[in-house]
Amino acid sequence: MKIHKQGLIPIAIATLIVFAHLAIFLFFTYHIFVFLVLLLFFSIFLFLVVRFFRVPRRIVNRVENGIISPADGTILSTERCFEQEYFKDERIKISIFMSVHNVHVNSYPIDGTVEYVAYHPGKYLVASLPKASFDNEHNTVVVRKDENRVVLFRQIAGFVARRIISYAKEGERVKQGAEMGMIRFGSRVDVFLPLNAQVIVNVGDKVRAKKSLLAYF
Repeated sequence: MKIHKQGLIPIAIATLIVFAHLAIFLFFTYHIFVFLVLLLFFSIFLFLVVRFFRVPRRIVNRVENGIISPADGTILSTERCFEQEYFKDERIKISIFMSVHNVHVNSYPIDGTVEYVAYHPGKYLVASLPKASFDNEHNTVVVRKDENRVVLFRQIAGFVARRIISYAKEGERVKQGAEMGMIRFGSRVDVFLPLNAQVIVNVGDKVRAKKSLLAYF
């Protein structure tokens, strides 16, 4: 496991905050019990910040005709809906909710060429709400494998998440399971598939980026 590069500055700031508070406490007063309580509290706080930016080492579960999960989390819904931004037609949507305890690095669900990237500012509604898919701040990426196999996935900021990071660039060739970005502090990823895709996950299933198969096409 390693720490994501996006976490270096937040972790450094959190560390400075912890040491500054402890130093101020020791300078103005000293009570061993209170100091130990504060030390425990700040240690847990620092641990959670570091843990959020963890990047576990995983071997990509590459499947030629499969769509693997672009995110860690829980399947929130699988449904047929109208995709209004890019395809403008009916698609199968799989929504993955990422809690603050999940790994928040996102990866490409298929091999292919990045055909479309678009960032949209928006609200910060609770990510589990259906309307959060389009009303919230989000970043949309479309990857085309071939003429008939195209996947759209959308990084969606949540109530706590306030920054979406995407490395996707239009025209770039990408590999299934390669890192494409992350969302900070709790969020959601929606995956839009062709209607002929065979979905193999159910609501409530736990999935992992790079490892869990969502569907075949």
